[in-house]
Amino acid sequence: MSSSDRLFTPRFFVMCGFTFTVFLSAFQLLPTAPFHIQDLGGSTFASGLFLGFLTYSSALSAPLTGSSADRLGTRRVLIVASIALSIFSLAYAFITDYRVLLGLVLIHGVFWSGLLSASAAYMTSLLPERRRAEGIGYWGLSSVAAIAVAPTVGFWIYQRGWLWLCVVGAALNLMMAVIAFNLRRDPPLAARAPARQSGLLEWRVLIISGCLFLYSFGYGGITSFTALYADANGVTPKSIYLTTLAIVILLTRPMAGRLGDRFGYARVFVPCLVLISIGMACLAFGGTRVWMVSSAVIFGIGFGTAYPVYVGYVMQDVAADRRGAAFGAILAAFDTGIGTGSTSMGLLIQQFGYATAFGVAAALSALALPYFVAVDRVFKSNGDGPRGSPGADRRAAGQEKVGSL
Repeated sequence: MSSSDRLFTPRFFVMCGFTFTVFLSAFQLLPTAPFHIQDLGGSTFASGLFLGFLTYSSALSAPLTGSSADRLGTRRVLIVASIALSIFSLAYAFITDYRVLLGLVLIHGVFWSGLLSASAAYMTSLLPERRRAEGIGYWGLSSVAAIAVAPTVGFWIYQRGWLWLCVVGAALNLMMAVIAFNLRRDPPLAARAPARQSGLLEWRVLIISGCLFLYSFGYGGITSFTALYADANGVTPKSIYLTTLAIVILLTRPMAGRLGDRFGYARVFVPCLVLISIGMACLAFGGTRVWMVSSAVIFGIGFGTAYPVYVGYVMQDVAADRRGAAFGAILAAFDTGIGTGSTSMGLLIQQFGYATAFGVAAALSALALPYFVAVDRVFKSNGDGPRGSPGADRRAAGQEKVGSL
């Protein structure tokens, strides 16, 4: 293996540590916030608005924050966003009106989108192109490992008081700022190549990312309501779904990225969409321990594999100086789906129950596959689709055909 194909470098592991800390903090807060909002007098619908507002704000601001990372530098954006998140965490500790808390999370979402877009763009710049999906997959394990332990830790801290949860979150966010400060500095603005486009968005990436919206709708409901669903059915521990989901992704994702690089990203992405739909349908069938664990396993295999191969697929034709904008487009679609799912499913659960809400999510996720195939064909017919994967190029010197799957 040539040195240019080296994946595991010191900077790679530093970014993994940064991302682990990001998600350790976030996933202590996200599953517990709905319970705190209910403690403050909010309804089930209101409890779903916390994640909903966070992700809507993140989605709407992602084009701006992603483009800002290209212009201002990813390191600078990571430092500012980390410090801002620590301030929000402390502010949540002293808010006694859930409506004020929900208002503040809208501002929180702007900095959250900057953090995600900048960290993804920075990591992508470290990865060899021929191993991009594999590298993103391994990097993603740091967030998955955090998600595997964060909900359990979060509920344990929450039992000792909401104040302690917020203080721990603030400390973790400050730790993120320290890590970001020690990253290699971005090149000076004058030394960077001019942006290929003047627009905020990579429109091709945004349009094809509609498939992410369709399947992330259900993920929004999973993040906000599986703990409440387990509690309503007497399933313990309440975090069993999110913990199982994280463990499954941790075990399956490393191989997924490698398969995408070798055999073609779309060929791996398409069956992932099928598994996501089946996993969501399992939750609609029941909230017992068996159904929840089965859903987490099936959904986890599909969901955990889908993202790295999807990023590998769409990033093939994105210029280096537009990576922040491209990840902003991906984040806009993904977070819009999560926010819509969190808010809509809260209302559906309140009116019709958990089974109906997760059934709606399963139906929407089933549309992701035909949407992806149709849009991919349109782009390729216009000569604007991504190239074949590096592995496919080496073997067949041709583009992978989604329609032949």
